Amino acid sequence: MIAVGDLTAVKQALRAQRIETPSWAYANSGTRFKVFPQPGVPRTPEEKIADAAVVHKFTGVAPSVALHIPWDKVGDYGALTAYARDLGVEIGAINTNVFQDEDYKLGSVTNPDPGIRRKATDHLLEAIDIMDATGSRDLKLWFSDGINYPGQDDIRDRQDRLAAALRETYERLGDHQRMLLEYKLFEPAFYATDVPDWGTSYAHCIELGERATVCIDTGHHAPGTNIEFIVAFLLRAGKLGAFDFNSRFYADDDLMVGAADPFQLFRIMYEIVRADALDPAYGIAFMLDQCHNIEAKIPAIIRSVMNVQEATAKALLVDRSALRAAQQAGDVLAANAVLMDAYNTDVRPLLAEVRADAGLDPDPIAAYHRSGYQEKIVAERAGGTQAGWGA
Repeated sequence: MIAVGDLTAVKQALRAQRIETPSWAYANSGTRFKVFPQPGVPRTPEEKIADAAVVHKFTGVAPSVALHIPWDKVGDYGALTAYARDLGVEIGAINTNVFQDEDYKLGSVTNPDPGIRRKATDHLLEAIDIMDATGSRDLKLWFSDGINYPGQDDIRDRQDRLAAALRETYERLGDHQRMLLEYKLFEPAFYATDVPDWGTSYAHCIELGERATVCIDTGHHAPGTNIEFIVAFLLRAGKLGAFDFNSRFYADDDLMVGAADPFQLFRIMYEIVRADALDPAYGIAFMLDQCHNIEAKIPAIIRSVMNVQEATAKALLVDRSALRAAQQAGDVLAANAVLMDAYNTDVRPLLAEVRADAGLDPDPIAAYHRSGYQEKIVAERAGGTQAGWGA
């Protein structure tokens, strides 16, 4: 626990913070209606990793990049891992894709066709092979599986099929590896999604074992959901494995984290700090999962990392002793005021000092623009086929 006024400990915690960036955020993306290409977008997994390394260079806290298979499929994952390490970053979570194949129209691991279920499960096992080759710890699973109409399929049977695929995948994991099971309220299944909420994910993880944990995507909830309650519950149960940070106004908007409701991000990070779970050794993967459809990719990701840092710094500044005293006394206004005092603190000078102490530019965005990297990649990546998530 960090004592109020102990800025040395706050700075130490901020320097130790780690935020994973997603390879797909560097690529072209859009909505169901249009993908907007940008100049200089990566054409290969290597170029995505190069961009991620630049984000780490200017922020100092983003040393890993998540891959998405098959979007980032290569012939030699050992070579890709070595390439990343040469640039100063590591391969992070391996994300699976069982939602973009024609066969998955009626579901992947929950499909009524056993042949299609086998195909989907084999892809999950393939992802673990890639984890073995890259040294990755985390297998991240998200399923678009569900049904659009009552009676379309048997809801309970689909849960049985899901459990069977998860069990086979879980048993393939190595001792140092774990499973992150993400959930989503709706879309593309509109009547019933097979993993629609944290409770469903949690129940499957409990059934599987200690190396199965829940991934919270902050954009995958109904309006008004108290996400920090979910965070607190899963921390208490030892089942919070990761975040996919982004912002939502309406549904799964995948906007920059902290853009829609920075106060919510602060409340989430306070629960992390309150549980002493910020340290990377605790095991929570703080990942971004965003689509930068109209804004420049790399500056947007740098800004997102900074947004998480600012929310974290404010959470670290909460006077937890004063808060506890007010709570124990039943002083509602005083307790709320303690949180608001921390939230209303301008932590930008503090973070600028932390960066300067680490030998970084205090303003990562300005430093990136001065670097000339954007102009360089626009010129170098003029040919070829730009990467994108295939909408």
